[in-house]
Amino acid sequence: MAMATPGPVRVAFWHATLFRRMWLRNLLASIVQPLLYLLGLGVGVGSLVNRTSRATNILGGVSYVSYIAPALMVTTAMALAATESLWPIMGGFVWQRSYFGISATPLGPGDIVGGHALWMALRCVVASTAVAIVLTLFSDARDWGLIPGIAAAALTGMAFAMPLMAFSIPRKTDGGFAAMNRFLIIPLFLFGGAFYPITQLPVWLQTVVKVLPLWHGVELARGFTLGHLSGSAGLGHVTVLLGWIVAGTVLSHRLMRKRLYV
Repeated sequence: MAMATPGPVRVAFWHATLFRRMWLRNLLASIVQPLLYLLGLGVGVGSLVNRTSRATNILGGVSYVSYIAPALMVTTAMALAATESLWPIMGGFVWQRSYFGISATPLGPGDIVGGHALWMALRCVVASTAVAIVLTLFSDARDWGLIPGIAAAALTGMAFAMPLMAFSIPRKTDGGFAAMNRFLIIPLFLFGGAFYPITQLPVWLQTVVKVLPLWHGVELARGFTLGHLSGSAGLGHVTVLLGWIVAGTVLSHRLMRKRLYV
């Protein structure tokens, strides 16, 4: 690429070049897993949920497929961003040592962090778009709101990617990564509002969920598809997601500079 190209774009292009060897496998995984959840939970469990008037009232009068469909885009982006911001980041220092090679060029810590952010945004857009295409196969999930829902999913993915990048940069072993998945990503997947309203949870757990990004991304995407998103609520969700992205990016830049040059 030409040297006039911004540094973060060049780093993102480097990520894309490495990704060419495995893009099809990753894309298929982004399609198959949400499809299985939609069939197993949305259609299977949903057929039972839709029979009860109380469940219908809790879900706002929509079918269970309509309720969980936008959440599948968001949880897919979260899982992808979390995985790509743990082991690969540490690997750039410990295994491949590619970040040291990049820093030996005119590119610096800010370019590496910005390149990861751009790459994660692109990956989340592509993955959530693939999920949205699958969702259009189901009449209850088919809605124009899936298009802005893709943006909500990408924002959510970045809201996980950048803080987790900051967590991964100082690591010299991957011992804490499995625990991060086990005690953060999986519990959020189960209790973060993707499959039922968080009002069904204890109040203290609702508070925890509202601090973290997933619920805000799910509510944003769901608001787009179901048409009940107010301007103030949407702004609040976006503000929280951007707050996580900015905080994670700033911290990642500081830690990246320290790891590369100290």
